[in-house]
Amino acid sequence: MGSPQGLEDENGSSSSMRTAETMLRLLPMALCVVALVIMLKNSQTNDFGSLSYSDLGTFRYLVHANGICAAYSLLSAIVSAVPRPTTMPKAWTFFLLDQILTYVILAAGAASTEVVYLAYKGDTAVTWSETCGLFGGFCRKATESVAITFIVGLCYVGISLLSSYRLFSKYDAPIGDYKNKGGIEMATY
Repeated sequence: MGSPQGLEDENGSSSSMRTAETMLRLLPMALCVVALVIMLKNSQTNDFGSLSYSDLGTFRYLVHANGICAAYSLLSAIVSAVPRPTTMPKAWTFFLLDQILTYVILAAGAASTEVVYLAYKGDTAVTWSETCGLFGGFCRKATESVAITFIVGLCYVGISLLSSYRLFSKYDAPIGDYKNKGGIEMATY
């Protein structure tokens, strides 16, 4: 049976805290799916030609990153929703995967922001003309997808902080048996 709200269960976390973490892990999944769908449907054809998200490698990376993060968010929400004791390997796995996916989604957002900026402003030094004057609908959808991706990035920063707090507050830092082989004096505390 579940524990009353605010009381801790056998693994040291309250059911309300577990519910909050599960919701925090589900939020980026929904946002990733929205950003993914917007970008997948992003194409425009006019008298000057056609433009699709798949024409730009950066936007393909954004789609893949959003898909991977959505899948991970769903799986991690399911795992965190199940009331089982947290072990050190589980805490480390969550910590590492949360960190990796935070950087993956931030990199996708940053790279895509550069492409959107160049589409709006162009770059005369490399003869890259602005595209948004001709493909305004494409640029608006790309901007929406990138903005949602940055919101996902903020969610992942919060998730990363939560998983790092969980890991480092429950478990001590690993202590190694280091031999001073280089003859350098080291302070010990």
